[in-house]
Amino acid sequence: MNANTATMTDSGIPPGKTGTWWFLASEIPVFGGLIASYIVVRLGSAGWGEASSHLNFTLALINTFLLLTSSMTVVMAHAASQENNYRSVANFLGLTVLLGLGFLGVKAVEYTTEIAHGFTPAAGIFWSFYYGMTGLHGLHVLAGIIVNIVLWIGALKGSLARHGHRVELAGLYWHFVDIVWLFLFPLLYLA
Repeated sequence: MNANTATMTDSGIPPGKTGTWWFLASEIPVFGGLIASYIVVRLGSAGWGEASSHLNFTLALINTFLLLTSSMTVVMAHAASQENNYRSVANFLGLTVLLGLGFLGVKAVEYTTEIAHGFTPAAGIFWSFYYGMTGLHGLHVLAGIIVNIVLWIGALKGSLARHGHRVELAGLYWHFVDIVWLFLFPLLYLA
């Protein structure tokens, strides 16, 4: 019997999976509302192209690569947990954490550069949206990193054997964070 199936509820759904999906569903209106507001305000006013031209496309592209790669590593961690290979789970979760930290590091460089050039949230409505949306997204990345660190420690200690399904739940959250970025990237850097 797979250690992960031992944790199933009577319905056959791992504990927490329904709650995770409900949580993710509750996050959709938060980001959806911000994105919809951004689009409406952008369509109704001028000068946004000039403001967004100051963003660093190369750094955003690097961040996109980091997050997409981290999605792959979290999938590989989940696959390893299905095989009860917790050494590989630890390795892949460690990579996911490092890639997430890399994302935040690149975003910190980007913020520092923009602020040094006078592009603060008070510099205009575009910058208010930019910092609001990417800042909220960054907080979600940080939360995902913390969860993955906890799971990584569990994998190193071997305590995930009874709770391997938690890797899947963390993966669902991480994919949500990646999907949000896939909306933010073109809206802010390409439009």
